[in-house]
Amino acid sequence: MSGFFGVASKESCVLDLFFGIDYHSHLGTRRAGMAVYGQNGFTRAIHNIENSPFRTKFDKDLDSFEGNLGIGCISDFESQPLILHSHLGSFALCTVGRINNLDGLKAHCFEKGMTHFQEMSIGGINPTELIGALINQKNSILEGLEFVQDIVEGSMSILLLNKDGIYAMRDREGRTPIILAKKEEGFCATFESSAFLNLGYTHYKDMGPGEIDLITPNEVKVLKQPNEHMKICSFLWVYYGYPTSTYEGINVEKMRNRCGELLAKRDDVKVDNVAGVPDSGIAHAVGYSNTTGIPFSRPFIKYTPTWPRSFMPTNQAQRNRIAKMKLIPVAELIKDKKLLLIDDSIVRGTQLGETTSFLYDSDAKEVHVRPACPPIMFGCKYLNFSRSNSEMELITRKVIKEIEGDEVSFETLKKYADPDSEQYALMCEKIREKLGFTSLRYHRLDDMIESIGLDQCKLCTYCWNGEE
Repeated sequence: MSGFFGVASKESCVLDLFFGIDYHSHLGTRRAGMAVYGQNGFTRAIHNIENSPFRTKFDKDLDSFEGNLGIGCISDFESQPLILHSHLGSFALCTVGRINNLDGLKAHCFEKGMTHFQEMSIGGINPTELIGALINQKNSILEGLEFVQDIVEGSMSILLLNKDGIYAMRDREGRTPIILAKKEEGFCATFESSAFLNLGYTHYKDMGPGEIDLITPNEVKVLKQPNEHMKICSFLWVYYGYPTSTYEGINVEKMRNRCGELLAKRDDVKVDNVAGVPDSGIAHAVGYSNTTGIPFSRPFIKYTPTWPRSFMPTNQAQRNRIAKMKLIPVAELIKDKKLLLIDDSIVRGTQLGETTSFLYDSDAKEVHVRPACPPIMFGCKYLNFSRSNSEMELITRKVIKEIEGDEVSFETLKKYADPDSEQYALMCEKIREKLGFTSLRYHRLDDMIESIGLDQCKLCTYCWNGEE
């Protein structure tokens, strides 16, 4: 995942931009960058943030930035923002999304006369550079952005900065948010609404699916009206979103509390305490505790001074080790206790299995697990939600393969996704056995949708039911 922030101000935009980007640090772990346009043109800096927070890498750059227009991002993959020079003039570009037809679009650019792309240090080409090349094939920025919307398979939201202002384009299906806010000095555009709360801005509007706006210090001009059809990612509320953020009028923390409430209403387990896996499971656990009256506790604490972000590093073996190292048990709250543990999701199951093991090692009597979303059955086609290279890395698909064999049809997978089916019950029991839980009960999809509060037709639920 990635996140971006942009500012169009009548005064210097630099500090607002700096802090606005920093508030997206939970969305990426590899690269960060900021670009500002002023009287002397563009100034840009990009840094590796794998082993150091955003602020410490960019503090020293602030004095070199000058201007009233700026964009920046936190990225889990490519370096950005890029600055490109073309027949449309010079512009800086940030993107959030996933390009499933990247090879085809690259070939398309070569057919149109482009001779090369820079290769990234990790191999492959920079998707943001490809988007810039596609924009440059048209006769205006607006036409180029509309072309990107039409031709990219997957999802693509964009902030593009030039001398005229900031062009903001939300993905055509609205899978990721772009939220605009205002204050007397100007406007900002952001992925996370929480990024502007301490900067003096107030909510202006959520851009609609496919909407394209031009943001200047004085106004927001709608260049392309939003589409009616929306498929915003449900995982923004369940996991990715920061608790203080609000998308489509629905706050993340409040949704997670409702989620825990609905989990509790379907449960009758007898336990001593309810706990959430830090940090995204905590609000779900609070909702469960408030509904049942079972005390909420923190039997383990995340050590954040050196491992503040849950995704890092990129190597899976290292991530598994760090996931274990950063959660420190509180033995006095675990010994001889029957615990109910709520995590946002189970993907591979490795980390939650290790968490359960150390609870037992700390003399927990029972560990009951309640994931805050349904079983993940399909790899995301629209966002870089997981680092999994294959759907077969999912714990659900491993178990289904053990039961059904190598060849499993979509129709069969749908049966395993149905919470009222025998196949679903068998899958859950196999997962419980593998990971060592005393009991396992997932959040139902219908309840999760109710927790969010939007119509199902407006939500992307592909990873749970395979429906596009």
